[in-house]
Amino acid sequence: MEYAIIEASGRQFWVEPKKFIEFNRLILKIGSTILIRRVLFVKQKTNTLIGQPYLSNVVVKGVVSKHFLGPKILVFKMKPKKKYRKKIGHRQKLTRLLINKIE
Repeated sequence: MEYAIIEASGRQFWVEPKKFIEFNRLILKIGSTILIRRVLFVKQKTNTLIGQPYLSNVVVKGVVSKHFLGPKILVFKMKPKKKYRKKIGHRQKLTRLLINKIE
């Protein structure tokens, strides 16, 4: 089993080849290739590589598969006895990335 831990969009993700990850919207076209160089950890069949903080010789390749909106989050603000009520909805813009290979 081969996997890596990468840093993208301010968060850390456990990625494997042929799996999807979702994070904040990237301004890239669908089908474009992305190289992620912020690799923190790689586990291969025989060896393990740990970065300090990043690995310089490892790249994770992925393809942008789609852009979409995340689940709706409702925010409700109110002040008691003041007749102040405010209801706001928010949907985060996300990008789904297919991981091709870890090199």
